[in-house]
Amino acid sequence: MRKVVLFMHISLDGFAAGPNGELDWISYDEELEKYAEEVVSTVGAPLYGRVTYQMMESYWPTVLTNPAATRHEIEHARWVENIPKIVFSKTLEKVEWNNTTLIKDNIAAEISKLKQQPGKDLVIFGSPGLAHTLMRLDLIDEYRLTVNPVILGSGMPVFIDLKDRVKLKLLNTKTFGSGVVGLHYETKRGQGE
Repeated sequence: MRKVVLFMHISLDGFAAGPNGELDWISYDEELEKYAEEVVSTVGAPLYGRVTYQMMESYWPTVLTNPAATRHEIEHARWVENIPKIVFSKTLEKVEWNNTTLIKDNIAAEISKLKQQPGKDLVIFGSPGLAHTLMRLDLIDEYRLTVNPVILGSGMPVFIDLKDRVKLKLLNTKTFGSGVVGLHYETKRGQGE
């Protein structure tokens, strides 16, 4: 069965973006790029909320025709163009990006159906709003967080409005030269805790 995995860059104080949506604090270098490629290799379908989906849809297709794009950017643009993408939104009426499915409601049931399909994992890239919804519904099976060496003080929190404690088991850690720490946890459910 496929898993739902949250892959997100966060600040030390738990924010996914600055107060105005800034992402310039993420220590994204060649080493972190390689780590992200490892995560991408486990993806059967990326999951996006509306905001992240629209940001991705407006950017990645342009990379394919950009002569200044790096090899890595072009490879990722091809991957994201062709892979099945799933966007969760109550406000979007339709999606037009190649190979994209829109889910508007019945999130838990739709995620259950997706998990039953064969293939690689369902990975949430960023999309803190979607992550909040799936956390509240206890639908995230693994957390892959890259903790950046910065304290933002305010912004968009990753963990908010959770009513119940979520117990996790540490699967792996990785420390990067930039000071970023990669944390990989699985959600512990019904294991006689």
